[in-house]
Amino acid sequence: MINRRHSLSVTRQAQLVGISRGSVYYQSRSVSAGDLALMERIDKLHLEHPFMGARMLRDQLNRVGEDVGRKHVGTLMKRMGIEALYRKPGTSKKHPGHKIYPYLLRGKTIDRANQVWALDTTYIPMAKGFVYLTAVVDWASRKVLAKQDRDNLGGLSCG
Repeated sequence: MINRRHSLSVTRQAQLVGISRGSVYYQSRSVSAGDLALMERIDKLHLEHPFMGARMLRDQLNRVGEDVGRKHVGTLMKRMGIEALYRKPGTSKKHPGHKIYPYLLRGKTIDRANQVWALDTTYIPMAKGFVYLTAVVDWASRKVLAKQDRDNLGGLSCG
């Protein structure tokens, strides 16, 4: 792509191709044998305990006699493309572009059956896969009026 012997300068060639000049001169270093062995141990630990971050992995490695720091473990994890599995914050933040619908039941008294219905969908993990269970519930009587699961996709079954 970039020819150092071309009549155009390297800077101009990089400009024409649309890459930074620094990336033309960058030469990546190979990973040392010690880091490869450490990465293999980190990978094994991560497969056994995917919730462990750099700190916990460092502690586990130090227990087996591997003298390594948290930042080095974090750097190797980043290079390997792995990260600890945990719930990230801010998962329920609203998107500024989404419309906010008014709550139509505010101030209403619900005192009789068939006045307000609610739809509830629940995810149920199974041994081989999962099932969604959807139910229509009457608010006043708390009775399940209809339900649908994976086996009955044709329509609602009355309960």
